Amino acid sequence: MVNVDAGSFLTIVAVAAVAALLAGLVARRLVVPVVVLELVLGIVVGPEVLNLAQPDKFVDFFSSLGLGMLFFFAGYEIDFERIRGQPLRLAAFGWLISLVLAYSIGGLLSLAGIVLSLVFTGSALATTAIGTLIPILRDADELHTRFGTYLLGAGAMGEFGPILLITLVFSTKSAAENAAILIAFIVLAVLAGLIAVRSMGRSWNLFERTLETSSQLAIRMTVVIVFALAALATSLGLDLLLGGFVAGIILRLALQGREVEVLESKLTAVGYGFLIPFFFVASGVAVDLGALLDDPVQFLKVPLFLALFLLVRGAPALLLYRKVLNARERAALALFSATELPLVVAITTIAVGEGHMRSSTAASLILAAICSTAIYPILALRLRAAPSVPDAPRSSESYA
Repeated sequence: MVNVDAGSFLTIVAVAAVAALLAGLVARRLVVPVVVLELVLGIVVGPEVLNLAQPDKFVDFFSSLGLGMLFFFAGYEIDFERIRGQPLRLAAFGWLISLVLAYSIGGLLSLAGIVLSLVFTGSALATTAIGTLIPILRDADELHTRFGTYLLGAGAMGEFGPILLITLVFSTKSAAENAAILIAFIVLAVLAGLIAVRSMGRSWNLFERTLETSSQLAIRMTVVIVFALAALATSLGLDLLLGGFVAGIILRLALQGREVEVLESKLTAVGYGFLIPFFFVASGVAVDLGALLDDPVQFLKVPLFLALFLLVRGAPALLLYRKVLNARERAALALFSATELPLVVAITTIAVGEGHMRSSTAASLILAAICSTAIYPILALRLRAAPSVPDAPRSSESYA
């Protein structure tokens, strides 16, 4: 039996609601991503400050559900038909450059004794929080612009690449065993995708009719796909992030060419209305702020990591996109790409649990990731809002 701390659970749910309220109140004057408020308020109500909420197995369970849903939306928003060709090629090259930079810097930090593991620290530096950015981009009407296409490509690689690293590199199994497990998961995921596409094609009218009834068949089937693939990934020894991400891609393929505004609206309500904010608030509650307070010098790691996020993920954007984006757009792409959070939380959690990272370093990385989410998207949106040369209309063939 799992002991349920009802007080902690209620506090986290209430804080998520308060964060949304505060975000709405300040939206007219300042664009503050709601996830930043959720994390900061989570720290405030956590054991390090007010001690109103404590992390436990029950909270961790719901937090994991929220993380799975977050990566489901990250996978769902990636339209491979849009980003194929040049956007995806540039994104892949850019992430490989980021990985080389991240591991090189991680190695230097490890030699200097600032961090314990170059692999875990470097992997955390080479991420992009596209799942966190998507609601910001949607609200700013950037998702379907030409700039948004290149950003989705860069974000897809900055999220999917680290997920594969978590799956393959951080596992205790041998490389051959990991590869075999991953291939088995891919085969099963492809089969699930084919079944989903065919089922959606034959039964779409039934799914559509139930969207306004109490049965909500389409929503229930989507939730089944998400958690079934997450459970499959976990049972195979892979990370649930991979399952959620692949589930989003499968649903995107299954729904291609259909009007799905109502379905998307309801899925957004389920994900962003409860599970995803629960994950972010719970992550704030779990931050070991005491590890930084015990040694104030450790706070110097926060601006260091914040700058390294921009160097590792921003430099490829400035270098590789010169022929397709102007200087202002490349700067905005660099800032968006350097926005990191969910995978930083996941990687640092794994690293601390396995003894490859100090709690103070993990807290510094998470606080730097919070700052990146609070600062970089705002600066990027201001660059995009400033007067600039309008995007030239391009056909989908011009991306290839």
